[in-house]
Amino acid sequence: MKEARYWRTLSEGIGECLLCPHLCRIREGRVGLCKSRGFLEGRLTALGYGRISSAHLDPMEKKPLHHFHPGASVYSIGGWGCNFDCSFCQNASISQTAPERHGGLCHSPGEVVATAIQEGSRAIAYTYNEPLVNLEYVRDCADLAREKGLSNVLVTNGYINPGPAADLLPLIDALNVDIKCIEDDFYTRQCRGTLQPVLDFCVQARRAGCHLEITNLVIPNLNDQFEQITELAVWVRDHLGENTPLHLSAYRPEYRLKIPATPRAVMEKAFSAAGAVLPYVYLGNMLSDHGSATRCPGCKSELIRRSGYAIQRTGINEKAACRQCGRAADFVL
Repeated sequence: MKEARYWRTLSEGIGECLLCPHLCRIREGRVGLCKSRGFLEGRLTALGYGRISSAHLDPMEKKPLHHFHPGASVYSIGGWGCNFDCSFCQNASISQTAPERHGGLCHSPGEVVATAIQEGSRAIAYTYNEPLVNLEYVRDCADLAREKGLSNVLVTNGYINPGPAADLLPLIDALNVDIKCIEDDFYTRQCRGTLQPVLDFCVQARRAGCHLEITNLVIPNLNDQFEQITELAVWVRDHLGENTPLHLSAYRPEYRLKIPATPRAVMEKAFSAAGAVLPYVYLGNMLSDHGSATRCPGCKSELIRRSGYAIQRTGINEKAACRQCGRAADFVL
C-alpha cells in the first residue's frame, strides 16, 4: 500500500487528510468520505493507488473537450471513490464504491502509459470517478506520461485544496471541470460539498496555463432556471475568459434522484441563455439541432461540424483561425 500525500497526525490513532476541503479526520482502520483514503497503521494510505475501475480509448469530445485536439483519441482511465455524494451521480457504481471491495491486480503508471502509447493515443484522461481522490496515482501517471510525450487530461469536480492542486496542475494540459450549480445551497443539499473551492480551483487552473472547459448538468427544478444558467455563464466569462467553452449536459435519472430527465425544450432555453453571454456553448447527452457545431464568434461561419463524436473541420485552418474572417478560435490543435 502506498502512503498518501497531504495529511498530518492529529493524535495517536487519528490523521487529518489535507487533500480536499472536507479535511476528514480519520481514525485508525477507517476511511474518509471519499472511501479512497484510509488511516492504517498510523499513516494515511492511498487505498485506490493503481486500482482501475475502467479503461477505454475514447474520443476527446466524450470528456467533453471540444477545443482541445478535436477528433483525437484519448486513453481514459478511472478508479474508485469520490469526495462528493451527489444525489444524481451518473457513475455511482464506481464513485460511491470503496476500492478495497474490488481485488485484483494494480496497474503501475508505467503500464498505463505503455498501454496509451500502444493504443495510439496522444493523451491520457483521468476520469469516470473523481480522479482527485487518487491524486498520488494521477500525479505519478501524469509525470511519466509527460516524459513520454503524452498530454494529460483531467475530468474533475474541482474539489481540492490549493496546495495539492498547485502540485498537480503543472502536469495537466487540459481540464473539464464540472460546476454543478452557481449556488452554494445546491452543493450543500445535493452534493455534500461547497461551491467556492470549485470556483477557486477553476481560476487556479486557468492561471496555471491549462486549457479549461466547463460542464454543467442541467437538472429540472434544481438548477435549470434561466437566472442560474445566465449567472453561471457570466461567472465563466468574467473569471475564466469569454472564450471558455461551456457544456450543458442533460440530466437522466440516476442513483438516488429519480425525477424525469431534462426535456429538450429546457436544454434549448439553457443554451440560449448561456449563448447570450458566451460564444462557445454546447449541448450534451441529448439529440438537438442546437449546440453541436462550433461557430466563429465573429462571422458566425461553421468552424467544426459534429455528429455524435465524429467531427469535420469545415471552417478552421491549421492555425486555429476562421477561414472566412481570420478570427482566432482559441483551439489547441
